[in-house]
Amino acid sequence: MNSKIELLNQYWTDIYFHLHYHHKEKISHQAIRILQLVDKQEHIGVTEVAALLQVSHNTASEHIKRVIEKSYLIKTRDPQDERKVILCLTEIGKEVLRRNTSLDEEKLEKVLNELSDNEKLLVEQALKILSERTKTCM
Repeated sequence: MNSKIELLNQYWTDIYFHLHYHHKEKISHQAIRILQLVDKQEHIGVTEVAALLQVSHNTASEHIKRVIEKSYLIKTRDPQDERKVILCLTEIGKEVLRRNTSLDEEKLEKVLNELSDNEKLLVEQALKILSERTKTCM
């Protein structure tokens, strides 16, 4: 593999390892992926979850059912097609997702306070560019 890619991956895993939130709840990797999908895309239903997890419709339904039982998601009806179920994050689900995928803001602030204004700007610009390109390339 390209050494630049390996290096970027190492930087990312170092950042996440040192700056992630302490995980309070027990939640599966599949459940986090479902919450991320619902958060990042619109009109997500069982079909989209099955495709993401690469599982059958029935298996995806079971995963979704467990996430709903934890009060992280709710089901609503698609206003354009009442037959279709749309998944929505609850406030609890949003918080769980944040704690399990985001960087701890207090830890991040401590690190950023150690940087010069120019370094902060470079970090922000680099992450912004990478974020924007991932949205258009994927």
